[in-house]
Amino acid sequence: MISGNYLTSVKALVIGLFIFLGTGSAVWAQEADTTMSDLEFTEISSDAAPADTAAVAPANTTKDSVSSDTTTVKADTKAAAPSAEKSKTLWETFIAGLVGGFLAFLMPCIFPMVPLTISYFTKRAGSKGKGIGQALIYGLSIIVIYVAFGLLITVIFGSAGLNALSASGLFNFLFFILLVVFAISFFGAFEITLPSSFVNKIDSKADNSKGLLGIFFMAASLALVSFSCTGPIIGTLLVDASSKGELLGPAIGMFGFSLALALPFTLSAIFPGFLSSMPKSGGWLNSVKVCLGFLELALALKFLSSADLAWHWEWFDREIFLVLWIVIFVLMGVYLLGKIKFSHDSDVPYVSVPRLFFAILSFSFAVYMVPGLWGAPVSVLSGLAPPMNTQDFILTAGGSGPSVAGTKGFPAKVKYSESLKPPVGFKVFFELEEGLAYAKEVGKPVMLDFTGHTCVNCRRMEDLVWIDKEVGRLIKEEYVLIQLYADDRNIKMEPGKIHYSEILKRKTDDLGYWNLDFQATKYGSNAQPLYVLAGHDLVPLVKPQGAIFDAKEYAAYLQSGVDAYKGKK
Repeated sequence: MISGNYLTSVKALVIGLFIFLGTGSAVWAQEADTTMSDLEFTEISSDAAPADTAAVAPANTTKDSVSSDTTTVKADTKAAAPSAEKSKTLWETFIAGLVGGFLAFLMPCIFPMVPLTISYFTKRAGSKGKGIGQALIYGLSIIVIYVAFGLLITVIFGSAGLNALSASGLFNFLFFILLVVFAISFFGAFEITLPSSFVNKIDSKADNSKGLLGIFFMAASLALVSFSCTGPIIGTLLVDASSKGELLGPAIGMFGFSLALALPFTLSAIFPGFLSSMPKSGGWLNSVKVCLGFLELALALKFLSSADLAWHWEWFDREIFLVLWIVIFVLMGVYLLGKIKFSHDSDVPYVSVPRLFFAILSFSFAVYMVPGLWGAPVSVLSGLAPPMNTQDFILTAGGSGPSVAGTKGFPAKVKYSESLKPPVGFKVFFELEEGLAYAKEVGKPVMLDFTGHTCVNCRRMEDLVWIDKEVGRLIKEEYVLIQLYADDRNIKMEPGKIHYSEILKRKTDDLGYWNLDFQATKYGSNAQPLYVLAGHDLVPLVKPQGAIFDAKEYAAYLQSGVDAYKGKK
């Protein structure tokens, strides 16, 4: 018979193994925002002066390329996310926080404190009714503290600042280092704690204060004491929330996290049976912590990949990423079988059936990733792993193949190709002026792909949707594809193209800011990916769209642009 402790261990490890999927789903479902949706977008009227157009068009673009009477994009064609999409994004952030909070509750820093806390409330209150009331206030205090922390982060950095950070190579590299440090801590090398003097001061406040204030300081003590366990989860959640471009994202994420953390304390006070049914603390708690350490280590590589792409290092290829993930999950499987033991682990005299199944799951996921070393899509990691164009050896065709019809006369080398790479199998321009000139030459509409190095959904679209046969045919044969990176800070603009952006409140001195200003000024959006199917006047043929993960629906969208272009001619 399987003991209750092991059954609970199974549940904990399930959550631990798939926490990156829970966090990832919230990331994948959002459209990466490089400067945040609280920017004020400017519509340029049809009678705008040519000087206004110059701030939108490349400096060397001729007047007939982008005429002043085509710069208007009506409100109904703006690609800014509608309120329903924003609501969906916030719900996903809340769910990610909820999953993170339940996982944090199962950590050794928090789980053993439940019976002690509830017992304290019962004795202090003198009756069950008052004990329940105090437990409710305790839970509410936890929520208030974490939500206030989420709001404080937004106030300090500003929503635009958070998004700029999430697209920054330095920020991604520093967060990679931070997650690695937390992972090492979870493996038992050391404990990360806040200054003891600060923690002791808050704890003494809890002991000396009475009434609501004392309960609030008890909740604050929990938040501080458990920082070594909750810090990595909170940090990952805040980065995820801030990168979605929603002003309330960090607060909503913290609300979900704190709600999951506070619920067990409150339920244990209201329903004593809930407390008695909870498993006893034991070595399984440290197993959860170690498994989370493996997952933190794997997730850290995503941020290293983003830094590599943002800084154009070009050494952290897709193969290296996959090899490291394979090794990490193999080691986690070996750990679950009891073949690896860390300093705080208890002896595993035998391998229980649940641990065996979790080991099988970990090994299976590692094997699943192996074909990716030869170019298989590995769709589960789409958006997390580096893009396919960083792969040195591709055995399977994927989205690649021989040159398609319609690329005759395509330049052997395009501008910025030394730093920017096209998706596998596609011919791409990286500068608006050059791509537009070629489109006029071959008589095709343009497909403007506003993208970014750190844009998760951009990579998912390329890895999962663009490889569809019909989608690939439409892009390659019917359009001139122009990818405009909105977060590239390495490529500097020529002096003649630099101008002051009224929207960004800065000069467009690099390619990323120039493209972002162009996107926001002309199309009223600063979210990536954004696909604009346009004629040579750059006016959208159909409404611009963000990520569409259904290949048939996306193909229909591309075909509608082709039909509109042919009808216009």
